[in-house]
Amino acid sequence: MTNEVRVRYAPSPTGHLHIGNARTALFNYLYAKHFDGKFIVRVEDTDDKRNVEGGEESQNTFLKWLGIEWDEGADIGGEYGPYRQTERLDIYQKYTDELLERGLAYKDYMTEEELEAERDEQKANGQTPKYSGAHRDLTAEQIAAFEAEGRKPSIRFRVPDNKTYTFQDIVRGEISFESSDFGDWVMVKQNGIPTYNFAVAIDDHLMEISHVLRGEEHISNTPKQMMIYDAFGWTAPQYGHMTLILNEERKKLSKRDNHVVQFIEQYKDLGYLPEAMFNFISLLGWSPVGEEEIFDQETLIEIFDPERLSTSAAIFDQQKLKWMNNEYIKKADYSKVIELTMPYLVEAGKLPADMDDDKRTWAENMISLYRDQLRYGKEIVELTDLFFNDHIELDEASLEVLKEEQVPEVLQVFADKLIHLDDFTKDSIKAQFKATQKETGHRGKKLFMPIRIATTGQMHGPELPFAIELLGKEVILARLDKVLKQLGA
Repeated sequence: MTNEVRVRYAPSPTGHLHIGNARTALFNYLYAKHFDGKFIVRVEDTDDKRNVEGGEESQNTFLKWLGIEWDEGADIGGEYGPYRQTERLDIYQKYTDELLERGLAYKDYMTEEELEAERDEQKANGQTPKYSGAHRDLTAEQIAAFEAEGRKPSIRFRVPDNKTYTFQDIVRGEISFESSDFGDWVMVKQNGIPTYNFAVAIDDHLMEISHVLRGEEHISNTPKQMMIYDAFGWTAPQYGHMTLILNEERKKLSKRDNHVVQFIEQYKDLGYLPEAMFNFISLLGWSPVGEEEIFDQETLIEIFDPERLSTSAAIFDQQKLKWMNNEYIKKADYSKVIELTMPYLVEAGKLPADMDDDKRTWAENMISLYRDQLRYGKEIVELTDLFFNDHIELDEASLEVLKEEQVPEVLQVFADKLIHLDDFTKDSIKAQFKATQKETGHRGKKLFMPIRIATTGQMHGPELPFAIELLGKEVILARLDKVLKQLGA
């Protein structure tokens, strides 16, 4: 590529970092880094009614948590600033004035009530609602009369007649729109604030944005932005519109979808690893060559190919995300797994915040039992419940196992072996399994399954001898005794 690649992520500070917005940021970041370009974060904060306090800081915090850094932005500056739209109002005014002077824009004094009545009439007549152009060619006398009434105008762009707008979409190929599909649209609202399509076109041009990757909901905005580029004789960036993200029911992933965790902050709070989230999101609408799905960030930057952006909707598969996060947990340093999980056990009241060395060692050993099956940090609370709950609830499948005829003998012999065991370690406990097998003649599932259920309450779980050691001799004997009494042994 001959010219420098410059891409941008332009969030509105209206809330937390959503999965869809995170994907937009991530794909733009990968695009920039793959082509040795620049990644810019620009804040579109002109919608003061929807902006929330701390929204910009939240976006920045969780972009960085994901591992996304930018080359220019409101927080770090750059040659093309300011990077907040509310700090660029004088810039927009300059271009507004130019379009008004050239007759390419005009003042519209229609009230909201008049506009709504116009839309209702068009709908009643079976027409697609769009601005009629009622104030397109006001006389000086009409303008003066409206001004005398105290009406404040909006500024509308004068859409050209009989013009086709065509662009080559990075994802979808050639897309065309006819100017007749659009009514004259509002560039600047009555309060003097520019609308999205006007401001974004000016910002993209002045910041020399070369490529724009965004969601497919912006396809219909593209011709309006191209109109601004044409009006000033500018060259438009190359656009690419990514497909929707759907939930597992193949419905659009929306912020009101209660079946899917929506925000990056929530995944951090649940104990997902940022490297896993980065990897998972990178596969929502893009696919690498081959079957491999686990990639570190450096590799993703290297192999990212915009031609492999999908034209089919991306499915947000929560089970796949859990699987992928588990893969990262299994490969992580043991100290990182402890750091990830321990706070959840403290928060749940399972462990004290001020543990002594012995208690901490015990807790770390317990966590180590679940490293290979842990899918996210907070899950450790549920997985380790058997270590903190005196009462074991057995499901129907477990109860069926305990009804097998050999179970009382196996449990009684195993309990007798443990009673006389002074060295209560996993190695000595393992030896008692062999001794019980030798004495009863039972082996395999006939031996291990009833012992596992009676001691841990689970049909499947962590390494059994080590789990028994960590539970302690007193707890294990009490559990075995309780089950034996229930069996009438």
